[in-house]
Amino acid sequence: MAIISLFLPLSLRAKSEEVKINVIPYPQSVTMGNGTFKSAGANFNCDQAIGSESQRVIKELADKITLISGKTCSFATPVGLTPSIAQGKMKGFIFLKNASYGPEEYSIDITKKKCIVQANGYNGFLYAVMTLKQLMPVAIFSDDLDPNQAFLMPCVSIKDSPRFAYRGFMLDCARHFFSVEEVKKCLDVMALYKINRLHWHLTDDQGWRVEIKKYPRLTEVGAYRNGTMIGKDWKSNDGKRYGGYYTQAQLRDVVAYAQKLGITIIPEIDLPGHMVAALAAYPNLGCTGGPYEVSTKWGIMDQVLCPGKEDMFTFLEGVFTELMDIFPSEYIHIGGDECPKTEWEKCPACQAKIKELGLKATKDHTAEQYLQNYVTARMQKFLNDHGRKIIGWDEILEGDLAEGATVMSWRGVKGGIEASKRGFDVVMSPNSYLYFDYYQSQNLDKEPLAIGGDLPIEKVYGYEPFEGMDASQQKHILGVQANLWTEYIATPSHLEYMMLPRMLALSEIQWCKPEDKNFDRFMTSFKAESARILDTLGYSYRKPE
Repeated sequence: MAIISLFLPLSLRAKSEEVKINVIPYPQSVTMGNGTFKSAGANFNCDQAIGSESQRVIKELADKITLISGKTCSFATPVGLTPSIAQGKMKGFIFLKNASYGPEEYSIDITKKKCIVQANGYNGFLYAVMTLKQLMPVAIFSDDLDPNQAFLMPCVSIKDSPRFAYRGFMLDCARHFFSVEEVKKCLDVMALYKINRLHWHLTDDQGWRVEIKKYPRLTEVGAYRNGTMIGKDWKSNDGKRYGGYYTQAQLRDVVAYAQKLGITIIPEIDLPGHMVAALAAYPNLGCTGGPYEVSTKWGIMDQVLCPGKEDMFTFLEGVFTELMDIFPSEYIHIGGDECPKTEWEKCPACQAKIKELGLKATKDHTAEQYLQNYVTARMQKFLNDHGRKIIGWDEILEGDLAEGATVMSWRGVKGGIEASKRGFDVVMSPNSYLYFDYYQSQNLDKEPLAIGGDLPIEKVYGYEPFEGMDASQQKHILGVQANLWTEYIATPSHLEYMMLPRMLALSEIQWCKPEDKNFDRFMTSFKAESARILDTLGYSYRKPE
């Protein structure tokens, strides 16, 4: 790693003398003091002005220290607790509401006798607790009694807030299905590293994973495929029926679980392409009427939804109506990527719709591409009318795109640069830096099967989202997201291996200012602390070389 770091940008190697605490993502401001603070048996005093949910998170920390150390940490919520009172003779943990802080901002001041934490909102207190846990011995992440554990923390002052409000991770459960328990395990590690958006890819050609009560065949038929291709042999099929789906009750449970971790779940229904599983269930929604079969192979399928049929829009509105009732997120992801137009070119209904709308080919786009714009615009209006916003892959930029849409740039950084130049908000998610289904080294003999590419952790860490953008464009960058597609990932251990520790590098892109990033410091922290945390929590991950 030391050799590799010589070739990293200077901004990633600056401040090497400032490796002070092993916290990831590294806080915005760190000032070290002298000595340590003993957490075991310390009193927890929580300003009553702090909301009940924040108090719950704080009390959970007190209870965990009590459980492991065997020394009781009392918990109280006194009225009128102020900074001046906290700075007086009080000892132990003191949590204060500070209305001047941003919603995810927090500060920690640890002396030998007390630890004062300030924040304004739930996520601020949550992230403060996550940082406190990383400052403690790794035993805080276990459930084993250790009466000799004092839970010492270094005396330090921390002032912290994120660079980006949108800090995302995408999990594909359509190609391979992962249990509620495994999804929650992903959420747990996201929360630890202050990632606040789970983009949940729930539908694709190879499986439909969300229960829609109005359309029961989506899960009766669309959730299962008759086998899966073996490795990268496109002519093969393992002959094993494969599938699964989440009931609406399960989805609500995961949404509630994520909310407690400060995470918003953004569901994706990919359209109008990547819809073969839905077409297998309801063949009337396609141009040809089928027959269709849930795909057993990966790749891009020519069979797509038919925008020439009004029934198709009725179907989508029914799906999104139920989806919005489950997911309270501001954004709904509508996909929009990799939609072949070959069927639309031959489809009488599509061609009639093109004529009706007066769509004409231009120098840059076909009439069929403008037809996809029509689909996007209708779904955008429907979701807007219900108080939601759309986000889609960067293909939605092709042709016309209505004001208010947000673009997720995945085909490198070009789409994000173009979208921001045109005034659209953007989430940067370039495959060149943030596709975690890529191999983690060029030594493929030592890596599990992956889709291809070469994305070592140092390349992930080196990504700068503002590169190639002026100040006016930078204002449109909402944040950064990594994507984990699962065509070649079928087990939880493989999923976690591909996710970790690259997710930790992602967290520093999302949280830290460029001048605060340092790859050597990051890897030192990972080896000294985070690797041991992941071991304690039972995650599979790629060991550093």
